[in-house]
Amino acid sequence: MIRQQQPKSIPVTANMSSTRQGNTSRSSQKRFCGAFGDCMTKPTIAASPPRHSSQRLEQQVEELHKEVKKEKDLKSVYKMRLERTQDYLKYCLQIAQDNGFLNLILNKKDDPQESSSASISSPSPSSVIIQASTDPHMPPVVQQNTDLSALIEQAKRYGWYIDPQEIELHKKIAQGSTAEIYQATWRGLEVAVKCIFPDYFKLNDCGVNFFAQEVETLSRQRHSYVLQLMGACLDPPNHGWLVTEFLNMTLKDWLHGPGKRKKERVIPLPPFEDRLAKALEIAQGMQYLHEHKPMIIHRDLKPSNIFLDDALHVRVADFGHARFLSDEEKAFTGETGTYVYMAPEVIRSEPYDEKCDVYSFGVILNELLTGQHPYIETNYGPSKIALEVGEGKIRPALLEHEENIEDLIELIQLSWDEDPEYRPSFATITRGLKLIYNRLTSSP
Repeated sequence: MIRQQQPKSIPVTANMSSTRQGNTSRSSQKRFCGAFGDCMTKPTIAASPPRHSSQRLEQQVEELHKEVKKEKDLKSVYKMRLERTQDYLKYCLQIAQDNGFLNLILNKKDDPQESSSASISSPSPSSVIIQASTDPHMPPVVQQNTDLSALIEQAKRYGWYIDPQEIELHKKIAQGSTAEIYQATWRGLEVAVKCIFPDYFKLNDCGVNFFAQEVETLSRQRHSYVLQLMGACLDPPNHGWLVTEFLNMTLKDWLHGPGKRKKERVIPLPPFEDRLAKALEIAQGMQYLHEHKPMIIHRDLKPSNIFLDDALHVRVADFGHARFLSDEEKAFTGETGTYVYMAPEVIRSEPYDEKCDVYSFGVILNELLTGQHPYIETNYGPSKIALEVGEGKIRPALLEHEENIEDLIELIQLSWDEDPEYRPSFATITRGLKLIYNRLTSSP
């Protein structure tokens, strides 16, 4: 039972007459019931949520939809990669069987002690195939193993070993998945220092080898359009540092301006002649790397890994994914690089060679020509782009209705051809770009 309490605004006096009490009681009841009836009959209207809350909710829903789409795209990519890996494993087993390796593999599996002792000696072709098949991030050949102690001795002998105490770190200018890059001072010189995260070495068994190989790769380079190594701190995990010349502008910033990918330009498009000159310098730098002995393939060529000096000349940089490739070693397996610029054979985890860099250059050349981010017209995310490229369905949009550059368009299409065999070498690209540049800049 609900107990009704009389409102305090209606007092009841004990010594009043009964009539007055009755009238007062009826009056108070009427007023109380009226007020109570008002409460019962007039619905309470809840305040509508603020407009910004609704907008925030819609934004959150939209972001969730994007995440779901991204996950679906990733699932498709992984499914495709799994199917390709299965096909490659079947191919490896067929090669092993055709060449008489299969029985040797099975025998070694039955005798683990013999297999262990044999693995210490020089690897057989069968062990190479097994390694390539079971670990897609390893090349199907025995990779050069850089000895850190020997590298330290070499660095001290040639004067590029740097004590961490000599470096004064200033502001952080960039950060990646494995390292931070700082603007710093070394012996009075302004430099950039790439500081590998200590956890990279602690959690990665091959971390020291990868770091040593990147240092060794850079230490061998002497070219105007390749980033110059000043020295290195070779004391991982806490001081695995690369010290290079300091350059604070990338090709991406020069072409598109700072910030993320946008459809609308935020800065004026640089002159066509300057854009073509940058493409020629990149090609010359890459020709040097590919003609190096042993050959160096970059594997992650993209505008954010290409820097510009004060005179706006290019420097090919970031050799964290670079690998040596001898004349006998013509294929790697495993996915590395950035999806938007990644060759289809790399996306599909198939064997690949230096022509994967040519594909990346073709995408960059088209980006320089159009002034647009690759695939910006599709609204696809990186995973969806990878899926479509891997299946041979899309390439970045080419420049339309432009006269006098048909040979440039043809060079782009050859560079990103589906078949790596049809892609030209950087020596051919350099010669072709020089001819195109001279023709276009000399014409009135």
